[in-house]
Amino acid sequence: MQCNPRDTLMRFALTAKQRMNLASRLAQYRKRKGFTQAKLAEALGVHISQVKRYEAGTSQPSVDGLKKIAMLLSVSTDELIFGETTRGPDENLRLHFEAVAKLPPDDQRTVIDVIEGLILKSEARRWGGVRPTEKVTESP
Repeated sequence: MQCNPRDTLMRFALTAKQRMNLASRLAQYRKRKGFTQAKLAEALGVHISQVKRYEAGTSQPSVDGLKKIAMLLSVSTDELIFGETTRGPDENLRLHFEAVAKLPPDDQRTVIDVIEGLILKSEARRWGGVRPTEKVTESP
């Protein structure tokens, strides 16, 4: 029997803690969205017992299943796996990024260029041994 590499990529390994967190968050987000386990199972095209296993932490969805769940519950896959505050920028940066997302594309590109420049400058200082208080001067 030939192994399909795509099938191998369809599953991802979570630690026991992540599985339990995914299970509890799945139930939390499902209830918040007003889905019963039966309705979620129907929308996902799986048997209700599968949703129950997901929420009990005894089974985990495939990558495609996780994407489907996230879309149905209007959350990101990161939120399902890691929680709302585990990843991503802090609230202050998130608000700024949301404001930038409303800018015209040319202005968004400018903001991205500035951020990338600051990141490169910081990395250069870190790897070049230049302290943040020292000024980097260009040669004439």
